[in-house]
Amino acid sequence: MIEILSETRCTSCNVCVKACPANVFDAVPGGVPIIARQDDCQTCYLCEIYCPVDALYVAIDPERPTGITEAEVLERGLFGTYARALGWKKGREGGTDQDPTYRIRLASLNNLVPGMQVQGSNS
Repeated sequence: MIEILSETRCTSCNVCVKACPANVFDAVPGGVPIIARQDDCQTCYLCEIYCPVDALYVAIDPERPTGITEAEVLERGLFGTYARALGWKKGREGGTDQDPTYRIRLASLNNLVPGMQVQGSNS
């Protein structure tokens, strides 16, 4: 279940709002999105995977919030953990050189945000 959306890390790109199939987030004009419907989270990790700045933390418990704080997530290095484990974060542990899904992700991200062109994609 989505636990943390870090206001200090977030760039207000709203990719999480667009990527979430359960409509968990609400965009805030001129501000950071909010977790509006936490109980609707399907723990699919799409928001965490697509976040370009690792501003989100999704806990593995799909049933209830764990109560973890942003400070704990930061201290334990948990921001963006799932994406790193998949190797979807360029230049990070796991790498993307041998992950054929990385290019699919880049193309998808470019389609989510009109006018956005992520480095390394050819779309």
